[in-house]
Amino acid sequence: MLNYDIKGSVIHIETDVLQAQIHTQGYVSGVSAGTLLDKKTGARDLGYGLSIVDFLLEEGEDKPDEPNAYQWGDLYHGNIPKRYVELPQICTQAGKLPYEVTKSENFITVKQWYNWTIATHNRKQGSLWEQILVFPEDKRYFFSTDRVTSVNTVENLALRIDMPGHLNHKQGDSFSQIYLSYYGTIPNTEFFDDFPPDAKFRYVRGRDPLPQRFIRAYQTRSGAWLAGMTLNPKDVSDAWCHQRGYVCFIEEVGREKVLEGETFSSVYIVGFFDSVDEMEKVYDQHCGESDIIIH
Repeated sequence: MLNYDIKGSVIHIETDVLQAQIHTQGYVSGVSAGTLLDKKTGARDLGYGLSIVDFLLEEGEDKPDEPNAYQWGDLYHGNIPKRYVELPQICTQAGKLPYEVTKSENFITVKQWYNWTIATHNRKQGSLWEQILVFPEDKRYFFSTDRVTSVNTVENLALRIDMPGHLNHKQGDSFSQIYLSYYGTIPNTEFFDDFPPDAKFRYVRGRDPLPQRFIRAYQTRSGAWLAGMTLNPKDVSDAWCHQRGYVCFIEEVGREKVLEGETFSSVYIVGFFDSVDEMEKVYDQHCGESDIIIH
């Protein structure tokens, strides 16, 4: 089974082992909240969606009265200064995304895109974000890529995403543990109380050892793991996993010099697995990729 249909602004995807929805209006980008269903275990994602996209940003610090200043220095953001490059936040403020859906013999592909409309610090607006989601038959996961073509030259341009996606819970009732390949396994009790992203479980490229694999996952009460795996560990510049009423899985890719007209991208696998060993085996089959080319 490999089917899709479109009803209004909702794209419905179904394979032998998965169901998913992509919303092209409202809260957009990635797979919509609670709609990725693992038919094997009945597990669903537990947050606000998977492979969700935010904005472009850079290292640095704004003056407090700067227009569109990045907020930091609180429990939600920690003492991690950043500067916006282009806005708005796609998932909550883009409102509506154009899309293309194609079906081949072995997979369904959904492509969406957006040009940012707000630029900071006298830059140009209009950098292009493109996302491709690929749903293969007979796999409990999908592939995702985010691709940015910049209209500005930026010394350390990064894209912020949710990977795999945030995790809703009340005192750990919906999950048993979290796995971070650059840290290890963490019991749910570590997330009973709020803490800022720089308090613990944060990864920073250059400060921390480069992991062999970049995997972030949580184990649901059904026993299934939901993982987000960035296939080229070098793509990730910053990543945190902190508690702010929910477990917040923020990840930033890029943070490299990008010239006007240049493109950078990153590729992920997102979906369900029975074990960390299974995640690692799938990861190793595809490791090192930073873009998806559809043939």
